[in-house]
Amino acid sequence: MNMKIPAGLAYATRLVRGGKLTEATDAIQRALRGLTGAAEPEATEIDVIEGTCRVVDEPAVQPRARAERDIARRAPAAPTREHGEFISRSYSNAAGTRDYKVYIPGTYDGQAMPLVVMLHGCKQNPDDFAAGTRMNELAEAHGFLVVYPEQAAKANGANCWNWFETRHQKREGGEPSLIAGITREVVAAYGLDSRRVYVAGLSAGGAMAAVMGTTYPDLYAALGIHSGLPYQAARDVASAFAAMRGDRSKPVKRKSRRDAPARSVPTIVFHGDNDTTVHPSNGDELIAHASAASMEAKARDNAYAEHVTSVEHGDVAGRAYTRTTHRDTAGKPVLEQWLVHGAAHAWSGGSADGSFADPKGPDASREMLRFFLEHQNT
Repeated sequence: MNMKIPAGLAYATRLVRGGKLTEATDAIQRALRGLTGAAEPEATEIDVIEGTCRVVDEPAVQPRARAERDIARRAPAAPTREHGEFISRSYSNAAGTRDYKVYIPGTYDGQAMPLVVMLHGCKQNPDDFAAGTRMNELAEAHGFLVVYPEQAAKANGANCWNWFETRHQKREGGEPSLIAGITREVVAAYGLDSRRVYVAGLSAGGAMAAVMGTTYPDLYAALGIHSGLPYQAARDVASAFAAMRGDRSKPVKRKSRRDAPARSVPTIVFHGDNDTTVHPSNGDELIAHASAASMEAKARDNAYAEHVTSVEHGDVAGRAYTRTTHRDTAGKPVLEQWLVHGAAHAWSGGSADGSFADPKGPDASREMLRFFLEHQNT
């Protein structure tokens, strides 16, 4: 049976395709009542707004092919896209499977952009972490992609990355291999600049970022750690809680520094001095670890120049801070530590739209991005 679609419903269909759901609902109601009202605007006046979708990967489809398929699917009717996309994917290897989300800015058109890997904290997920850090907004403004690996509930009941277990502190094994695999897949799929790949995290995600920088220094050009802990700060649950309290003994700390990696990845650290979840002394230890690695490398092959240290005191958005910067002789910051006074266990300068985010204080996301873009792997 042939049925002619009323003009009002046809117009509503175009609105749905354009993402204007509220206007579409009104148009449908008017059409059903027979009250089409004013004349329909021309289709060229509809602004196409990209929606959110979940991509289900077929095992036989290679990453590059998937990226080309995605690009074709999101091709806009207009010459350029006004908004980015936040899409879902999944990655598997011998260590298991993890979902992740990728933010693709509207300015992406196949060019070799940088990538920032964001590791959420306990009781968080990619959407929550993206909202709290506003990293997607920075990606839209400055032209880079963001990927948010998601911890599986079956791997940790509180959705924490298992940074404190020895099997998750090794290269090409456990959770590090999954995060590295996700990173490599996104770089390859979207043709990104492999020299400008960075990793950052909050709390357990910050501790896992330290693991990633230690085990994959060839993959990540710089690290951002907020309210986190140093590599191998713990070996089990009991020692994890001790490390979070700042109760590690001096011999344990000395041994940890001696076991620092042979190569230091440039690192920026944020921590609130009123953090009662992860003691702020862990921020000092993170810098000590990175410094130990730098000095060890310098003694071995003179690859690192002596650091020139400067200390700055300031106030941003109602929170005072102390910023300590270690620069090489060329003036480039290689280590940077922000101690935010009065701040608790939350992302500094973040958005209240996400959890564990403090709108007060220096903008950790913006400062990390500034630090990241000063570094690239050779």
